[in-house]
Amino acid sequence: STDGRERYRLQVDGTSDAMLSRGLLALVSDIFRGVTAEDILNLEPDHLATAMGLRSVLSRGRNDGVASMVRVVQSQIRRLIDGDSKDVNVDGSSVNGNTKKAEQVAKQSTDAADQSTRKPTVAMLLSGGVDSSVALHLLLRQNYNVTAFYLRIWLEDELSNLGTCPWEDDLEVCQAVCEHAEDVNGGVGVTLETVSLGKEYRERVVRYTIEEAERGRTPNPDIMCNSRVKFGCFLEWIEENGMEFDYVASGHYARLEDGDIMCEEFNESEYNANGGNVKKKRLFRAPDPVKDQSYFLCALTQKQLSKVIFPLGQYHKSEVRDLAMQFELPNRNRPDSQGLCFLGKVKFDDFLASYLGNRPGDVVDASNGDIVGRHNGLWYHTVGQRKGIGKVMTPLATARGPWYVVAKDQSRDVVYVSNRYDEEDFARARSEFEVEDVRWISGRAPLEARGPIGEEGDWNEVRMEMKIRHGPKIVEGTLLLKGDGSSGNIRLDKKDGGLAPGQYVVFYHPGTEECLGAGVISEKHWANFLQNYNELIGSSS
Repeated sequence: STDGRERYRLQVDGTSDAMLSRGLLALVSDIFRGVTAEDILNLEPDHLATAMGLRSVLSRGRNDGVASMVRVVQSQIRRLIDGDSKDVNVDGSSVNGNTKKAEQVAKQSTDAADQSTRKPTVAMLLSGGVDSSVALHLLLRQNYNVTAFYLRIWLEDELSNLGTCPWEDDLEVCQAVCEHAEDVNGGVGVTLETVSLGKEYRERVVRYTIEEAERGRTPNPDIMCNSRVKFGCFLEWIEENGMEFDYVASGHYARLEDGDIMCEEFNESEYNANGGNVKKKRLFRAPDPVKDQSYFLCALTQKQLSKVIFPLGQYHKSEVRDLAMQFELPNRNRPDSQGLCFLGKVKFDDFLASYLGNRPGDVVDASNGDIVGRHNGLWYHTVGQRKGIGKVMTPLATARGPWYVVAKDQSRDVVYVSNRYDEEDFARARSEFEVEDVRWISGRAPLEARGPIGEEGDWNEVRMEMKIRHGPKIVEGTLLLKGDGSSGNIRLDKKDGGLAPGQYVVFYHPGTEECLGAGVISEKHWANFLQNYNELIGSSS
């Protein structure tokens, strides 16, 4: 060669019984034509489908097939190099007696394509809503072998006195959706299984909810439902019943990507076993900021995420509604469900009352210690609350509103309120707080948050984007971990509407929309407020 570098020629060829596989193989061959062997070896196999603009339209099995083609080609190039074969570019011609090796590459690439024609099996969590129904149809159109599952978690005994439980209606809708799917499933409806997990839901979600509420904290049952039930005991149920599925899918709005985590985050055995990289699942926000549900998925582990597919991850809600109409789904006009997944139309306060009843206490003006009302229980109020607080205050005090809940003292059953919530008095209480139970989706804290390797407890303050509650609002600030890294201090750039102990704070990498992990607002936030409050009241008395 004129530039003095050795070159290799590699022939990529082959056919498959599946038209789509032949097309993908042809695309890979065309992309590799004229590309240096060095560049191909440096290519991340899982990224080629993304670079081709096909990842979002191909099934997981097809994407894996494309990656397999790349790996086979890379393997054969390495063998050619190790065998001291001469000078080849990837332009379709073979040289120096390597035709046989090139044919082996073609055959193995074809085998990879054939493997991708096997329909991956998916357990689809179907709720009866439009989102999960559209997700099911998308999977069928992406050549997945789908079995639908309806999780029966309604607390019929507990809720019977509060209203009717609509699980029967949901199940009928699910059945109709599965029967309708025969149009895109080879003339056969999708199998629907009903799984009763009410007992597990009580133990893993309801108990947590009641215990947190009784302590005056703000629970998040939806986060627990996802991590402990939908992607927790449901996966256990599948295994216990001898079922095997490649994936579990749901109608959540969130994106998942495969990625490498830098080897410094893991031990030497992992490093050696993975060639310097460790494969991890990375969770990202959905493009629809209002519907994004990554907040509710923040507690999922790598083991759980490795089995998950989110077919709606690339869609806006309006597009999903359009697809429901296009697919002529029987529930296409069904309104979205609101509130907790197991409550239906039952109000959360009524649900809490059925378990905890009432425990009255004083409503106290945080500015001067005056009693301005009587509440029926700490669990009916949350920090930052404005709506409804006037109902438990005296008429005279209500006239001096608006009032906000600013803290709760569980030991004295006191709810503290203020009509000066937007003033400087509460700036620190609304922007600085401690988090506990910090967990990371990758399994380890981000590298930039850690000090020198091997020095436990040495942490760096890092910038984070955060969600303090589900919704489109993103706040910015810093996180400084401490001790063993399971807790830390957060400082927000701007005041938040209400920092309630028990509430989840979800961390995102700035500018990338990647969900990194989460922590829970600590009760120390109240302790700091109450200490300052007592000092203020003491100095004014």
